[in-house]
Amino acid sequence: MADLLKERKDIAPEFLWDLTPIYASDEAWEAAFAETEHYADRFKSYPGTLGTSAEHLREFYDLYFKTFETMERLNGYAFQRKSEDNRQDTAQSMASRVYSRYVQLFSVVSFVDPEILALPDETLQSFLTADCLAPYRHVLENTIRSKAHTLTDKEEAIIAAFGEITGAPGDTMDMLTDADFTFDPIPDPDNPGATIELTESNYILLQRNNNRAIREAAFRSYYKTYKGHNNTFTSLYETNVKGDALVARLRHYPSSRAMSLASNNIPESVYDSLVDTVHEFLPLMYRYVALRKKMLGLDELHYYDVYAPLVKDLNNSYTYEEAKELLLQAVEPLGEDYVNTVKMGLKNRWVDVYPNVGKSGGAYSIGTKKDHPNILMNFNGTLDDVSTLCHEMGHSMHTYLTHQKQPAQYDDYALFIAEVASTVNENLLIEKLLSGNPDKATKLFLLNEYMEGFKGTIFRQTMFAEFEKICHDKIDSGDALSSTYMNNLYRDLIAQYFGPELVIDEEVSYEWSRIPHFYRSFYVYQYATGYSSAVALSEAILKEGAPAVKKYLEFLSLGSSVYCMDALKHGGVDLSSPEPVRKAMEKFDRILTMAEELVAE
Repeated sequence: MADLLKERKDIAPEFLWDLTPIYASDEAWEAAFAETEHYADRFKSYPGTLGTSAEHLREFYDLYFKTFETMERLNGYAFQRKSEDNRQDTAQSMASRVYSRYVQLFSVVSFVDPEILALPDETLQSFLTADCLAPYRHVLENTIRSKAHTLTDKEEAIIAAFGEITGAPGDTMDMLTDADFTFDPIPDPDNPGATIELTESNYILLQRNNNRAIREAAFRSYYKTYKGHNNTFTSLYETNVKGDALVARLRHYPSSRAMSLASNNIPESVYDSLVDTVHEFLPLMYRYVALRKKMLGLDELHYYDVYAPLVKDLNNSYTYEEAKELLLQAVEPLGEDYVNTVKMGLKNRWVDVYPNVGKSGGAYSIGTKKDHPNILMNFNGTLDDVSTLCHEMGHSMHTYLTHQKQPAQYDDYALFIAEVASTVNENLLIEKLLSGNPDKATKLFLLNEYMEGFKGTIFRQTMFAEFEKICHDKIDSGDALSSTYMNNLYRDLIAQYFGPELVIDEEVSYEWSRIPHFYRSFYVYQYATGYSSAVALSEAILKEGAPAVKKYLEFLSLGSSVYCMDALKHGGVDLSSPEPVRKAMEKFDRILTMAEELVAE
């Protein structure tokens, strides 16, 4: 019988994060929050005045970023207090109140970008070269970049007003799948006459079951329900894509994708290069599928076999002390300063370690502006938990170094690069474990974990990205989407990406309708570019040593002071070239070859 979860008060303090550097107590938070009551009044005199002079705009920016730095601090503390135990009325109230204050302030300052962009070009150019605005030059450049796509105040208000409507398809999809769907229960092979409940939340767990009969039954039942709503999902997704196309046309972008990528100043060629390069290396995926079929001992490999564990869990158990030591060993190639900072973070209770009653599940890293980052996790002693600690410490170190080097206006970073540091750390951990001459079973387990990362994050996300692009292109050109078209398109992409060893069951055609990320258009490709960048960086760190480490740590310190592509290039990854993705694929080839050789022994 599993141990009952402890109450938070019963966990030793050294395993709980320390929030006192942010606010000494809830009472101190309340006092600081009370001071924000009149923050909105600070901005009342500014509408209509931002073009007065460069000095006046500097004054506004100083106030703006100082104000929101305080709000971020308040919000971060409240969010973490709520995560500790979601049953707490006090923490729930804190989180709710600070969110409302955030909404109020954002509404008050919504005039800023439209007002700046309405200024004459000569005024904007003079501001860009003004010495007093030098600390905000990139902020201003980034704002001006959208001038050609910013409409009049009235038009912007109209677009904002129907924003809730254009977001409705994704909300409806969530409600349909999370709240309304029911699935037929499946037979329990181990208990004749009994059944296993199938839900949206346990489907993937059942697809990872060692029992093939359970996997197949879950697969058939799950997609039976999705097939029964195929036309509904088609209508929802087509409406979502049409909404993107409409806004893109109104904002004078050539396509929905161009509009989406413009937010981070990413050239569309990066997206196309990713897809083209992955296509070039699809034979590697076919080899992996063939290896999977061989290791599972199957005459036919079906889609309900692609998540099945190839190597039984080693059931290795790690204490938190052992996990910390593995983390420190893994990041040793990043240099003494990096290691010492991690040690300092572990000593100073950056990590909230164990699960407790009411605690948020999963894991995350959060930074509250100039205070140190914190990590929430639910450590149970598995290798996956060790990897999670490394992953989240990668995020935390990215945040820490950015906060150390950048002022408030640049002390964050975009999603496009957010997963790079975390994945670098994960890769360094696997490389460290592999370097320890593990036994055959352990080595095969580690190699498979590595390969699954490539399969799920580069190949699968690129396949999703290709599906999105084709669907959006069809709507952008004035055509329509139908269930038959999308089902066939998705089935053909599965066949293309997984190769001839996979038997294509009819149910595969409906998988596109269960992917919620498709309602956040042109989002998933960033997983693939981020993972590829992390592989390239970790390879350089291990092979080149100090020069690569220096560039990498500088990359982690840049925050949003430069565009994402420029930040990565500074670190040694140029995504304007196919080389980073190609190098990642070559790495996959080497890992796959090692696994094939082990299986052949």
